[in-house]
Amino acid sequence: MTIKVGDKLPQATFRVMTADGPAARTTDDLFSGKKVVLFAVPGAFTPTCHRNHLPGYLEKAAEIKAKGVDAIMVTSTNDVFVMDAWSKATGGAGVIEFLSDGNADFAKEIGLSLDGSGFGLGTRSQRYSMLVEDGVVKVLNVEEAAGKAEASGAEAMLAKL
Repeated sequence: MTIKVGDKLPQATFRVMTADGPAARTTDDLFSGKKVVLFAVPGAFTPTCHRNHLPGYLEKAAEIKAKGVDAIMVTSTNDVFVMDAWSKATGGAGVIEFLSDGNADFAKEIGLSLDGSGFGLGTRSQRYSMLVEDGVVKVLNVEEAAGKAEASGAEAMLAKL
């Protein structure tokens, strides 16, 4: 069943890169007591994710945070090392938190996984964005069209804040 507005995020563990190497961060660690914009991409460095989706959030980060958002986070089913490389390659380190959902556990748990095996990608996350307040989904934008980052893009989220 797909997560919906009003639902609490399920317990899940992401991997993040720290100065001491990879570390685990739970949904409680990341979302409790905070107002967070979370967006998901099928894959770091893939064309739509790398050229359209992430850049919009980087460009609009200050505007989004000015609306009372504590953090902007991106998740993908890539491993923590790829997510770290992506954060550095895009200038996103320190602006957006990059969360690895390497086994797609979170994507599956919220009902937003995607079978990309036909393209050699395995299980991935669908493209979406959500506003989460203290662990509860307040806004959910799931992208309907493949290769697009409009409904889940930064402009669309900013309009709902």
